[in-house]
Amino acid sequence: MKKSVYSLVLMDDVVEAIDEMAYRMGTNRSNLINQILAERVSYITPERRMQDIFDRVRNMMDSHFQILSQASGANLSIRSPLRFRYKPTIRYKVELYRETQRSIFGSLTVSFRTQSERLMEALNSFFKVWAVLENSFSGENFENGIEYELSDGKYIRSLKIPVSVSGMDIDTEKLGKAIGDYISLIDSEIKLYFAGIDVPEKAAEDMKRLYSENMDKALI
Repeated sequence: MKKSVYSLVLMDDVVEAIDEMAYRMGTNRSNLINQILAERVSYITPERRMQDIFDRVRNMMDSHFQILSQASGANLSIRSPLRFRYKPTIRYKVELYRETQRSIFGSLTVSFRTQSERLMEALNSFFKVWAVLENSFSGENFENGIEYELSDGKYIRSLKIPVSVSGMDIDTEKLGKAIGDYISLIDSEIKLYFAGIDVPEKAAEDMKRLYSENMDKALI
């Protein structure tokens, strides 16, 4: 959205209070004033829209997840423990874009911090199975299928609006729920896979079964 520079005459005490509030919120004076004015005239800014989506995601996360403090208004990070040797932690980072591009409105990064080569190999095996599973079952619901990047211990997936749904038909409540559902699904799939990792073929079949039973949670 276009922004322009405007001159405003404000009391010094008001500016000081705005600056203190902006600092506490992790933003700057211009963004905070813009948000306050937008709320006053009932206009939803991209920043307010992103926060409404994140609030919905937070409310969906149960005790298995830990919400991390936000470093940016456009990002939300969530952690989930994995019962496996080395006690790794799964990290989900949701990034939302100010403007939708080619039906893509954000991305989800799933990552692990580990120095174990064995765990890294297992993670890459999981993500490869997951990518095939997603495109086989859900790819046709999206323009250009499921778009993702895969590197050592990291899976980055585009968050997209299904081709059958108009962008105008998806409000912040629905988007937040869709993101929360997807995170819960992939978290369950990761834990299912690692629970049966000694027999990877069976673990992959178990993943397929779980996915087929919860396809409605993958439509994003």
